[in-house]
Amino acid sequence: MSEFWLISAPGDQENLQALERMNTVTSKSNLSYNTKFSIPDFKVGTLDSLVGLSDELGKLDTFAESLIKKMAQSVVEVMEDAKGKVPENLLANGVDLPSFVTHFEWDMAKYPAKQPLVSVVDTLAKQLAQIETDLKSRTATYNTLKTNLENLEKKSMGNLFTRTLSDIVSKEDFVLGSEYLITLLVIVPKPSYTQWQKTYESLSDMVVPRSTKLIAEDNEGGLFTVTLFRKVIEDFKTKARENKFTVREFYYDEKEIKREREEMSRLLSDKKQQYQTSCVALKKGSSTFPDHKVKVTPLGNPARPAAGQTDRERESEGEGEGPLLRWLKVNFSEAFIAWIHIKALRVFVESVLRYGLPVNFQAVLLQPHKKSSTKRLREVLNSVFRHLDQVAAASILDASVEIPGLQLNNQDYFPYVYFHIDLSLLD
Repeated sequence: MSEFWLISAPGDQENLQALERMNTVTSKSNLSYNTKFSIPDFKVGTLDSLVGLSDELGKLDTFAESLIKKMAQSVVEVMEDAKGKVPENLLANGVDLPSFVTHFEWDMAKYPAKQPLVSVVDTLAKQLAQIETDLKSRTATYNTLKTNLENLEKKSMGNLFTRTLSDIVSKEDFVLGSEYLITLLVIVPKPSYTQWQKTYESLSDMVVPRSTKLIAEDNEGGLFTVTLFRKVIEDFKTKARENKFTVREFYYDEKEIKREREEMSRLLSDKKQQYQTSCVALKKGSSTFPDHKVKVTPLGNPARPAAGQTDRERESEGEGEGPLLRWLKVNFSEAFIAWIHIKALRVFVESVLRYGLPVNFQAVLLQPHKKSSTKRLREVLNSVFRHLDQVAAASILDASVEIPGLQLNNQDYFPYVYFHIDLSLLD
């Protein structure tokens, strides 16, 4: 399980023996794997300052957990189709998260224990705040770029009535630069191909004979060219409509088509060079390439790329990771490490507040073996340490007991210091 319980008990002889009993019972019953959790001796200060720190650390704990969840989700989004490899990118100090927690050591260089507790907490808070600020900025830039790419690609989706035609047609399909002639694009239903071939020349006067050509088709119909004199455009459109042929409003503009293609290439290059370079966002089934995309096949020009297949699909994959993924990996590690340090600080502060001075307690990390054993594990701990708070223990063991002045949720209150670390939320 990716769940840990971080507890503490006083360090006197009686409670050390209680910890031994806990280890014996949990080991024999296969309830949890237990290890000592080392926390340095900090400068305590006043009890009033500890009460204030207790509240501040509670808020910082929640903030840190929320931040690392966001970062984990950002890694998932950036890696897209390679989600199976996400866990190997969510590490702390180069090791998997459970290993880091079970082998935790306080980082004296980054968070000196000789400093006042307030200073240590302030360092952690500023570090996490800076990571959050950078995360917002970087993900906003990434999402803007991704959205722009998606918007461009949407133009390549749909059928011949709605999709862009710039990646289907070519200059050779049109009569260009003529004062009198113009080439139109007409969508013809598949069952009407024969009718189109027999009638298009007679739909209006001044249609150029044998000028039609099928240049692309989808599941419903085909895209035909036809050349005629400009003066009969409206008449031709009317007659075409009467025969259930649809003239697409499209005029070949080489500059506009070139601009659109260059924009796509530029955005792709930006995404590839600045962010995740595996181009996984371009595969079918990803958010930028929905499976319902209509396949359109261009005809008569093998060199022309198929609609429904973009330059981005033809980019090689698996070329490594870009700066955004690298930043996420490094700073996820930093944020996660900071979060576990905050947990350690909370154990220290709450232990001093509960067990008093001088500082003397033992912290223990428990990893429940399976979800079904957590209730039994909690019962064992409450039984072993019931002497730490006889009033609370009485309420825990007998839910019917009402104790004046004591507001107690039996599921959440423990006679010992307890904090929960749930790594499954990052899966």
